[in-house]
Amino acid sequence: MNASQQGPATLAPRRRDTGDKRFARLTGGFALIVAATLFAILVALVLESWPVWRTFGPRFLWDSSWDAVAGRFGALPFIYGTLVSSAIALVLATPVSFAIAVFLSELSPRWLRQPLATTIELLAGIPSIVYGMWGLLVFAPWFARFEPVLSATLGQIPGIGTLFRGPPLGIGLLTAGVVLAVMILPFISSIMRDVFLLTPAALKESAYALGATRWEVVRRVVLPYTRSAVIGGIFLGLGRALGETMAVTFIIGNTNEIPPSLLLPGASIASVIANEFTEAVTELHRASLLALGLVLFLITFVVLALAKLLLLRLDGLAKGKPA
Repeated sequence: MNASQQGPATLAPRRRDTGDKRFARLTGGFALIVAATLFAILVALVLESWPVWRTFGPRFLWDSSWDAVAGRFGALPFIYGTLVSSAIALVLATPVSFAIAVFLSELSPRWLRQPLATTIELLAGIPSIVYGMWGLLVFAPWFARFEPVLSATLGQIPGIGTLFRGPPLGIGLLTAGVVLAVMILPFISSIMRDVFLLTPAALKESAYALGATRWEVVRRVVLPYTRSAVIGGIFLGLGRALGETMAVTFIIGNTNEIPPSLLLPGASIASVIANEFTEAVTELHRASLLALGLVLFLITFVVLALAKLLLLRLDGLAKGKPA
């Protein structure tokens, strides 16, 4: 039978199959473009920062000196500032996000659940420079009045007390961590709420039937069932905090040294790049900033890759499989 003898019912599946293949190639091409762009960024950072690795070698990562005039550069103060401020943000944001997620998924009245969830998610849409201005002009002056209380209480604890002693400046690593916590809170709480809602109702009802309280259901049923996805959401918030630039630049203090106290000014990788890139007139200075960008790229890539692997468990949750 030739093509002229084939009916419409025979030709339609062939045209549909051809269209599906073309659409698959088109979307696959866009995905490859994104992957190639990511790889090109990585290659560009490596090539542009090569003078630093050739001059200082791996010592660049743990050297604490940063002197553009003398031509000495080390990344340690900025790696420290980035990791510490992000860790503070996680410590503060995670329990608050957990409480919000539990309330929205288990305790909130139905009429309040969606408006409240939408309001919290709107925090993610506020530009980071607005957070920075609020942190510098509103939060930092108030926090400066609260810092003597921290010095008089936590500052007196043997060992860790040194981290909470210092002049009441209002800006520093702790201030940056608090503002970052507010910024990443909607990301973590939204993911936690979504995965909590995916817990099968039969499991929770069975626990209630056995006499468990709400807290026991959350702790012994919901959390174990969604553990990997919850950790993935926390890692996603960490990735957001690591790369934040403008808000941190406003309130971290921007000093090129490792502060002994969380109340003192410091600097992050993103903030030092934002502050000094336009002033980098020598090749080594510019390459050092790009090397910092490469370090931040790799740290963030690893964190977000782990978050993605853990969040893949959401598919399993949707199918009734525990995370």
